[in-house]
Amino acid sequence: MKISVFKCGNKKIKLLYLLQCFAVENKNGLACSIISYTFVSELFTMDWNKLLSTQRLGSSDQKKPASNEDRTQFQRDYDRIIFSSPFRRMQNKTQVFPLPEHIFVHNRLTHSLEVASVGRSLGNLLAEYLLSSHQNNPLIHEIGTIVSTACLAHDLGNPPFGHSGEAAISNYFTKGAGQKFKNKLSEGEWKDFTFFDGNANAFRTLTHQFNGKREGGFALTFSTLASIVKYPFESVKATKPKFGFFQSDKENYYHIARELGITQREDGSFARHPLVYLVEAADDICYQIMDLEDAFKLGILTYDRIRKLFQNFFDSKRIAQFEATFKQVSDVNEQISYLRANVIGALIYQSIDIFKANYSSIMAGTFSGSLIDQLPEQQAKAMKEVQQISFSEVYAHRSVVEIEIAGYKIIGTLLEEFIDATTAPHEMYSKKILSLLPGQYKTGENSRYNKIQSVVDFVSGMTDVFALDLYRKIKGISLPGVV
Repeated sequence: MKISVFKCGNKKIKLLYLLQCFAVENKNGLACSIISYTFVSELFTMDWNKLLSTQRLGSSDQKKPASNEDRTQFQRDYDRIIFSSPFRRMQNKTQVFPLPEHIFVHNRLTHSLEVASVGRSLGNLLAEYLLSSHQNNPLIHEIGTIVSTACLAHDLGNPPFGHSGEAAISNYFTKGAGQKFKNKLSEGEWKDFTFFDGNANAFRTLTHQFNGKREGGFALTFSTLASIVKYPFESVKATKPKFGFFQSDKENYYHIARELGITQREDGSFARHPLVYLVEAADDICYQIMDLEDAFKLGILTYDRIRKLFQNFFDSKRIAQFEATFKQVSDVNEQISYLRANVIGALIYQSIDIFKANYSSIMAGTFSGSLIDQLPEQQAKAMKEVQQISFSEVYAHRSVVEIEIAGYKIIGTLLEEFIDATTAPHEMYSKKILSLLPGQYKTGENSRYNKIQSVVDFVSGMTDVFALDLYRKIKGISLPGVV
């Protein structure tokens, strides 16, 4: 018998499992031992009565909502994201492809809206399942809204210039001028920057009290905030640039996780809030499939290749149904959109089936990987081919690489100029540079970490166009009013 210890809030939870040892013969006829383990019982599972909470971050975490509301607390979360400046700025942030003049492709904002649509479907299906399992919490009905809101916000922390934006920030500290700060920061502070992660930055964007702003940031509900954090551990526990919260925001997450009863492991990391799996699945489904449709519109992949990639998800009977539809719909763009919609629909139902099949381990905090990792054989093979072609031909396309290279140069330069200015704030040039820093990013704290982070906050929140324009002006490439 073996016992593993987990923590939930201030309580230690023990999971017991049997260690079994039995002898077998190997291929040479020799006896050898095989050890296996089976869980005897899971003494703790997370509880929806705690996981679904209308408690909001900030303002002393008031728990009592106003009466006679026309919107639920989770619908208020959704609206706060929609009407926020960080959300609007995503319309000018690259998703994958640079934004061409005549062909509309996805940006961060349209991607987030689509992910939210898929997430709502996943959340509603989970709610139906939980209600059929005799869950009587009235907030179960709100799961679709919670997941949809988390999906809306999942990319709020991503820097400009597409997927390379995060790497560009890390590169400034690991290989650029930022290397000089390594011995001036703690291990956790240093890894916050060298492992910079957009997911952790989204949590910060939503929860940090920036200068002049209210306590709790957006003051969202605990359930919505926890549903965003894909990697619920700090950077010192990360082995690659994937973690959930910066050192400066760690206490906020710990507070939320403990209030919601999220399992804390012996090493200090947390299990995911169960709804994170739905947010992640919605994101995986959309960016993998929608990027292919954009590649088709831009002429990077042909109609025949895209059609085959999408049809690979289905059996021959379903493909025959598609053929019948195409006899009526001759427009090739409409055909690809129709196939794409069917792929997304199929993946939604398969993802929720996987969630239900692994429900016990998800609620116990022992499930690992993503829902998409558990797809049935045919769909898993089809998704793997989509991923391989995306990385070899779509993400490696010249137009994508060019904007990523530009992003490295622009982000690196902006970080260097503003961070150097914070180290010598009384010099004339530094004063002029710092005068360009918006008030919300100015900090009265003297720590090196906070000063650097205020600049990272500023740069990561920029749109592509704003970053390029500021870069040109600082480098003297363009001047206001001068053609």
